[in-house]
Amino acid sequence: MQHRPSLASLTLPFAALLGLTQAALAQQTDIGIAPYSLDNDSYLFDTAEQHSIRVDVVVRDLAHPFSFAFLPNGDALVSIRGQALRLIRGATSATPRLEDEAIAGAPGPADFRGGGLHEVAVHPNFSANGLVYFTYNKPGAPDSSAEPPGRRPTALTLARGRLQGLRLTDVEDILVGEERPGASGSRLAFGPDDMLYLTTGAPFGTEAQDPSNVYGKVLRIRSDGSVPNDNPFVALAGARPEVYTLGHRDQLGLTVHPVTGAVLAAEHGPNGGDEVNLVLPGRNYGWPDYSFGRSYEGPRHSSLPLGDDTEQPLLLWIPSIAPTGMTFYSSDRIPAWTGNLFVGSARRGQIPRTGGLERIVFNADLGELRRESLLTELHQRIRDVRQGPDGLLYAITDEDNGVLLRISPTH
Repeated sequence: MQHRPSLASLTLPFAALLGLTQAALAQQTDIGIAPYSLDNDSYLFDTAEQHSIRVDVVVRDLAHPFSFAFLPNGDALVSIRGQALRLIRGATSATPRLEDEAIAGAPGPADFRGGGLHEVAVHPNFSANGLVYFTYNKPGAPDSSAEPPGRRPTALTLARGRLQGLRLTDVEDILVGEERPGASGSRLAFGPDDMLYLTTGAPFGTEAQDPSNVYGKVLRIRSDGSVPNDNPFVALAGARPEVYTLGHRDQLGLTVHPVTGAVLAAEHGPNGGDEVNLVLPGRNYGWPDYSFGRSYEGPRHSSLPLGDDTEQPLLLWIPSIAPTGMTFYSSDRIPAWTGNLFVGSARRGQIPRTGGLERIVFNADLGELRRESLLTELHQRIRDVRQGPDGLLYAITDEDNGVLLRISPTH
């Protein structure tokens, strides 16, 4: 008579195998695709709906750019994270040129991780006023009690100045956050009626639920730094009046719909659970109490992904894509993509060098219809994406030798 193996006899070898697998994974350090250099001047891809597109390298030698903003004449400002603000002459032309000299008046190189320049944006009426806006992490005094000792606290700061040649003049801070350990990423976007939106991060701790600080929030001010009277926390004692929404983890994408004025923000989950949120005044988006993601060690961050009083995301990615800059495409130069949302991606599923560009098709009510992943064959960290004044789509890569890319149809 043949004896069947007991459940225990099957389970023990499986448990031992699982333990060996976990140990092997824990020791595996070389995770990711081999480094890939964009040596060609252009690349061709087939895509859904639009089909054949051409991706041209506009400029090279950008060491970890974070953001870029077009000027009306086709030049572009590029923020090199923590280092400098640079100018690309004729970024939309056939003969673009990166200026050797950095823009004077912007923050220079930071002497600590996370410090210095982050985001850059230009006023919608730049042609008349020349105003450039930028965010940076302003350093405080070294803290001898911090871990590691001497770690610099920083204050997220929004400043503006007038661009004159290769210099910003009349530079002034128009919003300064509280000093805190570490540093916060940030994005800017102008909305209708002279409103300026600013995202901040709070990936650790409970700051995101506290309206008395600016971190883990979407902030809303006027372009001169003043606070609108209809901001939702203006009348709350102890609250920062600039706070528009709260409960965000780490927001590295922000855009405003060019027709409806809807504000969308992209947010990193801890390990999965990346989101794009529709930003609505006074709403709570859950962090750190709720998340669709897991901790970096594997367990779920929270037993439930949403609470009774939290907003659910407009878009969700599991596993993560590390969402970055984003924009609505409103031109007809790439006709099949008109009205689509584009979201940069730094990496997928925690695997380095798997970034790309996400294309999302909505209906008229911002209901998702379909999505497509683009440029993944380039194995780059896409850090920002913008529409140029020529109506084409541009993206920037966050690499040692970062590049500005131009995306156009081949016919």
